[in-house]
Amino acid sequence: MVDSERIIEPELLDHAAPEDVREILKDLARLNRYFGGYRVLRNILREFVGAGDSFSLLDVGAASGDSGAAIRRSFPRAAVVSLDRQFSHLGGAAQPKLAGDAFHLPFRPASFDFVFCSLFLHHFSNDEIVELLRGFGRVARRAVLAIDLDRGPFAFRFLPATTWLFGWNHIFVHDGKISVQAAFKKEELLGLARCAGLADARVAIHRPWARLSLVAPVGAPGDRLSDQIAISSQR
Repeated sequence: MVDSERIIEPELLDHAAPEDVREILKDLARLNRYFGGYRVLRNILREFVGAGDSFSLLDVGAASGDSGAAIRRSFPRAAVVSLDRQFSHLGGAAQPKLAGDAFHLPFRPASFDFVFCSLFLHHFSNDEIVELLRGFGRVARRAVLAIDLDRGPFAFRFLPATTWLFGWNHIFVHDGKISVQAAFKKEELLGLARCAGLADARVAIHRPWARLSLVAPVGAPGDRLSDQIAISSQR
């Protein structure tokens, strides 16, 4: 059952055995690979960069580093740093990687072109999300990017309905339903971004994947690839 407001509950992953954690992170990577996560990520990055461009990106709450790997496949010159509070989750992530607190990022202002997180924000209260996004905006030079879940019945039922086919880990299914209950509607995520001072933020719904993308430019006009094309066409 999905409520009209966010409900945040503890997840079993926080206390899972190491072997279950490994399986859950593999399931999360499969979900991203086959059900829109990587596709949405590539599309929002392409608003700013081309396939051959060099840029830096901080992946907050990176877990296994699967999103960073997807970025490197599509943008070979990208420099991705993976950060997670549990260094053990980063076992499969490429270097550079570090354990750190997302609320106190150990970087100077404007250290990265992009600060990104995937399926991360829904774990926190609204006030905490505003604090996180404000910190992300401080560290980003060009944009804050996020992908999360669109709260609704499709996302809530998806993992239980497809376990027979994909063999999802039982904790992954349990926590997936909790994650959907804690997830967002488009207007909620946009409002939190604007409360964080990301005045140019916009949120899009990606169907049928039940994903939301937050794109919040923080750099000077002309940083986006679309802006550069528009400027060039006017010359």
